[in-house]
Amino acid sequence: MQANEKVFDGGLMPDANGKDPNPSGQTEGPKWQKPRLTRKSLMKCCLVKWIIASTTQQGPDDSNDGDLELSTVRYQPEGLDQLQAQTKFTRKELQSLYRGFKNECPSGLVDEETFKTIYSQFFPQGDATTYAHFLFNAFDMDRSGSIRFEDFVIGLSVLLRGSVTEKLRWAFNLYDINKDGYVTKEEMLAIMTSIYDMMGRYTLPSVRDDSPFDHVEKFFQKMDRNRDGVVTIDEFIETCQKDESIMASMQLFENVI
Repeated sequence: MQANEKVFDGGLMPDANGKDPNPSGQTEGPKWQKPRLTRKSLMKCCLVKWIIASTTQQGPDDSNDGDLELSTVRYQPEGLDQLQAQTKFTRKELQSLYRGFKNECPSGLVDEETFKTIYSQFFPQGDATTYAHFLFNAFDMDRSGSIRFEDFVIGLSVLLRGSVTEKLRWAFNLYDINKDGYVTKEEMLAIMTSIYDMMGRYTLPSVRDDSPFDHVEKFFQKMDRNRDGVVTIDEFIETCQKDESIMASMQLFENVI
């Protein structure tokens, strides 16, 4: 299926109580499940689809499977063995990811405009610009304005195959827009609104304009346990792990990474 043919429905976007907004439909609402090491989990990821598609378009690779190709890029990533130790990807998966990454980003680095291009392709029915900006900043940990292959693949490993706690830490970092160690209601609303904007207003069933605000209001009240107006990483992780509705809705990120 091509990117511009992809169809989304409201089932990807649970309400603030974590319930399926279309209970009469044939599909069940999202449920939190322990990550499994499957190809299907890889192919749910837009970023993985983007680089795998690039590899497919280029045809089969003729390189030696023993190592990554490093000769044609200006920035050279760490060795394959080290990346395999740092991630939950297999050797062959890392090779496939690197080939696609190199085809799309010959310099060995990915910039913010590339992220915006990726998400405009996969979410043509909405405006992906703001979400792509936030997601890029979450990957760009050193604030250099570009993302190395190592940062890219290590982040994907956490998102696709990390433990619940690892995924929550990554999600907190995404919400913490100014990287001060705290998440405010305004930051959480900005991220959630950008996701709704990217998914588009033409989902079925339709999404209310106030859905992001309602979603954040209920979640923030649960997370801000000491009522100081901000959420710490400890409050975030502890609340999420104890609240099934939040954990169910957190799975929304798996559909938009």
